[in-house]
Amino acid sequence: MIHFVSKEDHIFKFSPKGSPALTVNPGTSIRLETMDCFSNQIRKPEDRMEEVDWDKINPATGPVYITGARKGDSLKVKVEEIKIDDQAVMLTGKDLGVLGHKLEGLHSRVLPIKEGKVIFDHKTAFEVAPMIGVIGVAPEDKEINCGTPGVHGGNMDTSLIRENAVVYLPVWVEGGLLAAGDLHAVMGDGEVCVSGAEVAGEVQLNVALVKDLELPTPLVENEQLLAVIYSDESLDEAVAGSVEIMEELIGARTGLSTADIVMILSAGGRVSISQVVDPLKTARCEIPKWILDNYGFSLY
Repeated sequence: MIHFVSKEDHIFKFSPKGSPALTVNPGTSIRLETMDCFSNQIRKPEDRMEEVDWDKINPATGPVYITGARKGDSLKVKVEEIKIDDQAVMLTGKDLGVLGHKLEGLHSRVLPIKEGKVIFDHKTAFEVAPMIGVIGVAPEDKEINCGTPGVHGGNMDTSLIRENAVVYLPVWVEGGLLAAGDLHAVMGDGEVCVSGAEVAGEVQLNVALVKDLELPTPLVENEQLLAVIYSDESLDEAVAGSVEIMEELIGARTGLSTADIVMILSAGGRVSISQVVDPLKTARCEIPKWILDNYGFSLY
């Protein structure tokens, strides 16, 4: 049985005081109907960004209470399917994104999605690559708006979070209180204009529980790699945090020295940017799984 949560059950803040929209047992698949990051307020080219209610940005559908989840555990969330609407919207403007200082006013585009492509204009179309921008759990002792990433997950805007990826989220409060939204039809690493191709849709997640897997920050795994996702005030701090946590994960599970691990990461790993436009910046440290397999690495 797949449990369904409507887009009407959504949050704008990850909160330890959140009221669950659904309670499920570990191992359950859930299907979340999501709005786009503008709460579906821009549907036509003539819809004006100046009239958008900015208190309704980055809704996440949920939260979902996972029975038995406690602080010190982790949720293992597999992205089973992402279905997207037939159009997306992008926004940039004054003081938004990396080049907001060069812009005046607000600029938006409604982008048709046809035959697996996001149509930008008559010259350029992007291959659809659906991903989840916001996925997270409730923080331990405060509310965090859905536009801000952190150790709880949230607005990580990480292009790896797509179909068949697994997201590991540290549990901070009883039940976890998982929520997700902010789908993108396509997004480049960095999200430099402040938005990807923002799209409504549905996402199906299988939510398992790993007891006593205490993680300091979210991880993403796919068939090829394991990545540490880390957010901080600056990109430099986010990069350093992601690398340090990766070194600690590998060291604790293989017995390799720090010197060996950092050389392996330098030769075969990769540091990538997830996004540079949110209140905290997000980077990731990736390592191919074949390297981890060489040393008998097991996450749990």
